[in-house]
Amino acid sequence: MLPKEYRLKKKSAFNATYRTGKVFHKGGITVFCGKNKTADFPTKVGFVVSKKIHKRAVKRNRIRRLMRESLRLYIKNNNFSPKYMSLVFTGSTRLLGQNFKDVNSSMLKLLEMIND
Repeated sequence: MLPKEYRLKKKSAFNATYRTGKVFHKGGITVFCGKNKTADFPTKVGFVVSKKIHKRAVKRNRIRRLMRESLRLYIKNNNFSPKYMSLVFTGSTRLLGQNFKDVNSSMLKLLEMIND
């Protein structure tokens, strides 16, 4: 599970992140980046999979779990300090049939794009 200090919780925080305009895509995952950091607060992260992707909550939750676990391992093994205050990862239908290895490689590429 993702540590508490990294979780994005409020709907207003999600909406503010969507409005900023920085967007990156890779392998069926889209990441919306919030404002640039000004303080040493940890970056907050949220995960979204819409009902349009699949009507079954089990399928949507699996996509969310795969993305969350990939980010958790990245935080554990690397120095996670992107230049943004908040990140929202959004899954698409391309992730429905993928395994953890495929999702993890897409997430790692996205995180490298964000850190550059």
